[in-house]
Amino acid sequence: MVVDALSLTLAAVADPTRRSILRRLAAGPAPVSELARPYRISQQAVSKHVACLERAHLIEKRRDGRLHICTLRPTPLKEVADWAAEYRRHWEKTFQRLDHLLDELKVQAARRGRSHP
Repeated sequence: MVVDALSLTLAAVADPTRRSILRRLAAGPAPVSELARPYRISQQAVSKHVACLERAHLIEKRRDGRLHICTLRPTPLKEVADWAAEYRRHWEKTFQRLDHLLDELKVQAARRGRSHP
């Protein structure tokens, strides 16, 4: 089955641990051992989360001696933001139409109120 990049990104960020790792990497590159420190899970479990983020192209991992250094790659997150922006524009237009309709109803109600003493 072919999985598109957006689906990989959304699946990767669906997990709170992976979102937390991305948040940490937004501050700068870090070794996997440092990424694992705040969690009460094994380093192996954190490595699986890192691998998922790497498959989704959200991070890049390189070796520096014995360390595996991870760096954030924000481009897939921008693609998610662009995708969500399409829906935001749709809902904003819908709400604008609703606001316009409500304004018209208020004007009509005010006219009816003035015509009945």
